[in-house]
Amino acid sequence: MEIYVDTANIEHIRHAAELGFITGVTTNPSLLAKEDPNVDIKQRILDIHKLVGGHLSVEVISTKKDGMLKEVDEILSWFPEATIKIPMIPEGLSAVRELSRQNIPTNVTLVFSPTQAIAAHNAGATYVSVFMGRLDDISQSSGEVIYDICEIWDVQEYDSQIIAASIRHPMHVIDAAKAGADIATVPYNVIMQMLKHPLTDKGLDAFLADYDKMQSKRNK
Repeated sequence: MEIYVDTANIEHIRHAAELGFITGVTTNPSLLAKEDPNVDIKQRILDIHKLVGGHLSVEVISTKKDGMLKEVDEILSWFPEATIKIPMIPEGLSAVRELSRQNIPTNVTLVFSPTQAIAAHNAGATYVSVFMGRLDDISQSSGEVIYDICEIWDVQEYDSQIIAASIRHPMHVIDAAKAGADIATVPYNVIMQMLKHPLTDKGLDAFLADYDKMQSKRNK
């Protein structure tokens, strides 16, 4: 399962990229606004792609097919490598079908059920983003939903990729990986939590302490 970082913070993206296991970035208007309400979106997107390369989803804000397609033309004019993120609404699926015919990669976002995921795939989505944390927020098991979707993909042999999104903690990453998701898009703070374990810290401290003891003996 690939790991993307889910943020618009340049410093967090730079550090995540340096860790060596991040293969893409996802962001959205909310994350961009959180960093800077006055941000130059075009420049920020291009800066992000320079840091990581690979997958980068750029979200449309129109809710009508024609508006979405017009936005896509504009986005691709300055960022031809973009994957277009489109909401899971009827007009969005219609736009996805048209973009699929043009071989433009799409990421259908705000998916919360297996039936929505199937519809997104059949419309031609390249990626289907299942929001785990927001399901848990309404007391619906995100683990069961992502498992059901992955099982359907295996049975039907669908070729679109499943993205586990709205990740809130490392257990979401584990659940997504066990279910068979292709990608988890993970906030920076959760990525850092994934790398920490008290026994790792304890073991490293012990190794360093033993090394210092050996050095002290040699210097006597």
